[in-house]
Amino acid sequence: MARPRLEVADVFRAHGAAWRKANAGHLSLAQLKVMSAIETCRTSALGGHVERCNDCAHERIAYNSCRNRHCPKCQGAAARQWLAEREAELLPAPYYHVVFTLPAAIGAIAFQNKAVVYDLLFKTAAETLTTIAADPKHLGARVGLTAVLHTWGSALTHHPHVHVIVPGGGLSPDGSRWIACKSGFFLPVRVLSRLFRRLFLEGLAALHKTGRLAFFGDLAPLADQRAFDAVLTRARRTEWVVYAKRPFAGPQAVLAYLARYTHRVAISNSRLIALDEAGVTFKWKDYRIKGRDRLKTMTLDAAEFIRRFLLHVLPSGFHRIRHYGLFAGTVRARNIERVRQWLAAPEASPAEAECDFEDPNTEGPSPGRRCPCCGGRMIIVETFDGARPARSPSPTRIRIDTS
Repeated sequence: MARPRLEVADVFRAHGAAWRKANAGHLSLAQLKVMSAIETCRTSALGGHVERCNDCAHERIAYNSCRNRHCPKCQGAAARQWLAEREAELLPAPYYHVVFTLPAAIGAIAFQNKAVVYDLLFKTAAETLTTIAADPKHLGARVGLTAVLHTWGSALTHHPHVHVIVPGGGLSPDGSRWIACKSGFFLPVRVLSRLFRRLFLEGLAALHKTGRLAFFGDLAPLADQRAFDAVLTRARRTEWVVYAKRPFAGPQAVLAYLARYTHRVAISNSRLIALDEAGVTFKWKDYRIKGRDRLKTMTLDAAEFIRRFLLHVLPSGFHRIRHYGLFAGTVRARNIERVRQWLAAPEASPAEAECDFEDPNTEGPSPGRRCPCCGGRMIIVETFDGARPARSPSPTRIRIDTS
């Protein structure tokens, strides 16, 4: 994939130092690490290697990646590895996509308490689906699901929500058979929304009662129990957004979707248009508008662009992809095998479930490196740490068997 003309790294390199100075004392260590990683990603600061074409001897330098999960350039390899591990787990059944979203007032609390509230969002979304699916009035089965956290809207604003991918059916309570949902319909979203709202607010109230929530700035008054209860009361009176999209067109479509979604960051380099005196211009979608008119451009001051990007840095060690129900923990493989028996499905193989995709968050050479001149295979002939040293009579080289 060709390197984009403009990258998030360019914005950070041009304005990051001034922004850090202006906000000294207000940045977390995680945010500082993300900025540093993106600024140095695929530069001489991280070292690299020299590649040479086996056919025409063309050479090029490739610098190392930072491998930070928030970097727009480093998620392609991680996505491919994750997908390879998921391919054999796909079931020959319809898959559904359900999204659970927090209202703005609760989202503000989540921002100041990322670890505990995002964790609560995951757990309540999963409990909502598994509870309603287990109800004999709806499906009456034990389901498995994969959940992915996103914290952004298209304009980089804070908008926490969880995307859930779930097969259209589950095991009977006694594990003796597969129960499929109705064609084109998984579970009623209104019922899901009501239970999700109740479970989440109960969990949030418990976090407040045990002193696990912190409040700063405009939210400082919420440390008082009465003020906090008033926010919860208003939240109970509003509709919470839970919606289900159309079922995927087969397991391959699920892989294609996951390839683009699981390892996405707040904004991909491909959406950036310009960096100039006016600020950073990028493409975004206004989802309040239907059709092509929703595609728009936005220009933010560079400092505001950096601020919005860093809103979405996750706490250290926080897992943004999780599995629940039949797909949880060490029982996942055994449950998938049991489901396959009931569906009389052969084990999936990488060749059968292969899904090629282009990750908009990733630039640079892919694992199958090809020469840009003749298409021949590129091999690594030299590695180096830091800036590449000048050619010497005896550079450090890697011996590669090309037979």
